[in-house]
Amino acid sequence: MRRLLGVALGILTAIGGFVDIGDLVTNAVVGSRFGLSLVWVVVVGVVGICLFASMSGRVAAVSGRATFEIVRERLGPRAAGANLVASFAINLLTLTAEIGGIALALHLASSVEPRLWIPVAALAVWLVLWRVKFEVMENVAGLMGLLLVGFAVALFLLGPDWGELVRQAVPPSPPATEHAATYWYYAVALFGAAMTPYEVFFFSSGAVEERWTAKDLAQNRLNVLVGFPFGGLLSVAIAACAAVVLLPAGIEVSSLAQIVLPVAVAGGKLLLAVVILGIVAATFGAALETALSSGYTLAQYLGWSWGKFRRPARAARFHVSMMVALLLAVGILMTSVDPVRVTELSVVFSAVALPLTYVPILLVANDPEYMGEHVNGRVVNALGTVYMVVVVVAALAAVPLLVATGAGS
Repeated sequence: MRRLLGVALGILTAIGGFVDIGDLVTNAVVGSRFGLSLVWVVVVGVVGICLFASMSGRVAAVSGRATFEIVRERLGPRAAGANLVASFAINLLTLTAEIGGIALALHLASSVEPRLWIPVAALAVWLVLWRVKFEVMENVAGLMGLLLVGFAVALFLLGPDWGELVRQAVPPSPPATEHAATYWYYAVALFGAAMTPYEVFFFSSGAVEERWTAKDLAQNRLNVLVGFPFGGLLSVAIAACAAVVLLPAGIEVSSLAQIVLPVAVAGGKLLLAVVILGIVAATFGAALETALSSGYTLAQYLGWSWGKFRRPARAARFHVSMMVALLLAVGILMTSVDPVRVTELSVVFSAVALPLTYVPILLVANDPEYMGEHVNGRVVNALGTVYMVVVVVAALAAVPLLVATGAGS
């Protein structure tokens, strides 16, 4: 019974933890401009993150090594050092977006200026990282994030023309009002939002934190393969709400208030309050994960003692690095930069950084020296190779599309 409850909790946590500020903003922006014509990218991204997280978790459980320990071993210190710089920069950009997302959500709930919430949000994140156990932190944030199911409720309350939504999605093609380059720019952004590198840093390091072994592989595969796809359905619901309410009105998303407008239209203040609480929880959980990932990447590469299973005094540099990352994120946000714009850029550059961690994990997952009998099977390996091509193409296309489209404007 206890094992069954553990599986159920893990699945619910994966569902609630899948949607962060990047998914919220990108799916709403795409829905308000393209309808559901890019929903196929969500499917591709969900399959990809399931594959990536499953491989990284299996590698960590069997080898006992987290992502950046493996990256350094496989690539050597110089190449891995370049990887570290790029990954840390993308992670910092993502952390900045998540802290900004918390502030924007609290602004919606209170009408207090977002910049006043920024230091409060960062302090709250640091206190949780400092004092709360890993399992409690992970599960509470994930379960509270389930309140984002309010977007799915709102979609049904709106009573859309389901046939029209299907026609938008099949066959996938850019609307006549949008340029093809802009369509593909947002396709890359949506892919990056689904497969942000911090999720894998956190997932593999969490496997070490929770002392996974080969005996845990089946349970955690189930968590990934059930939880993430349901999280993907929440992403589709966000895009569909925007397609039903914002697209016909010609409203392009530029603020968090516009993202939740369909919820207010469908369910009034009560459903809106539920969804705002879900946004706070989801962005707060993602901020915890990205802050931890900042510490994980540095500590694993440099050989420092790391992990929340160690007391702060025994992993001081790990905790200091997280504090520094939070301070840098606050500093960036206090310059009055638009958090929504930061979010849009963070998911695009996440796509750029994907090959840096995906390729080493794929190589190790096929290495009997690390994995023994738990190497990739033929089907997983074939799918992994296909996704290697996809992530490389997305990474190469991201910056040219960013420049050519003026960041999708």
